[in-house]
Amino acid sequence: MDHFIYRNGGLHAEGVPLAEIAASVGTPFYCYSTATLTRHYQLFKEALSPLPNLVCFAIKSLSNVAVLKVLGDLGAGMDVVSVGEYLRARAAGVPGDRIVFSGVGKTREEMRVALEGGIRQFNVESEPEMRALSDVAQSLGLRAPIAVRVNPDVDARTHAKIATGKSENKFGIPIARAREVYAEAARLPGLEVVGIDVHIGSQLVELEPFEQAFRKVAELTETLRADGHDIRRLDLGGGLGIPYARSNEAPPLPLDYGAMVKRTLGHLGCEIEIEPGRLISGNSGVLVSRVIYVKNGEGRDFLILDAAMNDLVRPAMYDAHHDIIPLAEPAAGSPTQPFDVVGPVCETGDTFAKGRELPLVAEGDLVAFRSAGAYGAVMSNEYNTRPLVPEVLVRDDHFAVIRARPSYDEILKRDIIPEWL
Repeated sequence: MDHFIYRNGGLHAEGVPLAEIAASVGTPFYCYSTATLTRHYQLFKEALSPLPNLVCFAIKSLSNVAVLKVLGDLGAGMDVVSVGEYLRARAAGVPGDRIVFSGVGKTREEMRVALEGGIRQFNVESEPEMRALSDVAQSLGLRAPIAVRVNPDVDARTHAKIATGKSENKFGIPIARAREVYAEAARLPGLEVVGIDVHIGSQLVELEPFEQAFRKVAELTETLRADGHDIRRLDLGGGLGIPYARSNEAPPLPLDYGAMVKRTLGHLGCEIEIEPGRLISGNSGVLVSRVIYVKNGEGRDFLILDAAMNDLVRPAMYDAHHDIIPLAEPAAGSPTQPFDVVGPVCETGDTFAKGRELPLVAEGDLVAFRSAGAYGAVMSNEYNTRPLVPEVLVRDDHFAVIRARPSYDEILKRDIIPEWL
């Protein structure tokens, strides 16, 4: 469910016509719906009730501080994977005791910043990281709360580039070695073991891989408790997928996911932490673009847009599908035709869709990429010296720019010519 719907012949974000925003800020731009963000967060809270839980939004999916404030004000925790994301969460007003620090390559400086600023826990991924964290914590006179990320060797059945729970992936420690790793963690003076962490991948569209992993975590919890460890939190990561193509069968709902969590882990008496990103932010955002040209090619027609792969890289990187719809609502029974939808960047890979059946559109018309809230703006860049796309937040019948499009002067001033040139 989202709040991007046609009203009075035009696509709206909640109560705001997207064409109105385009006239104000130009194209392309990202637009996020406060109501959708709120609803999707609440779905997870409802799904896990009455288990004690903390829903930590995965900042890597959408990191704008205004969006983080929307979720933080609802009580969400934050899952961060860099000190920059940690500082974004704090800037949004999220207290340290609701921030979980994940990631395979935390530096000692990042550890220090999080320990000094306050942190709920570190999800550690290797013995060298544990030792470094213990040293940093000791130097500050602190003990760092940790969960060890275990790799359960479960096939998430998702895209290879976003699978994280197989033995060949770089994430976590093999679950078979968990007891010896936890034993070392317990001996390190700067650490406090509080739980177990697992995350098997992103954009999962079935529950079975989750259940396989969580059953392994349940067994490990009982084993580690028997070894004397106080396992009181289970961090289950994120990964629940969204329907990028509206014609496809929908992935499992948060309610079904929550029921599975209760069935597999509810008997352990642990606080449950989850780290959804895509399911909260994905359908909360669209990318709006304008048609520059309609080009007739040899055996195919092209829609050339002012958005490009540097603005939305998922199709180029993952062969990802995004539904593309015109902002002007097509009349029932309107003709369609296949288009290759492309951007202006000088790369053949700057292609959003091939042979996509779309309503007839003309030069100057506006289109929207659905389900673009997750891994859209956060992965954008300035390739071809194209300014970063602005971000807009809508609530009810008003909107605000929450990241402005930089001017070319601002871009050029970041480059420094040495004195000797």
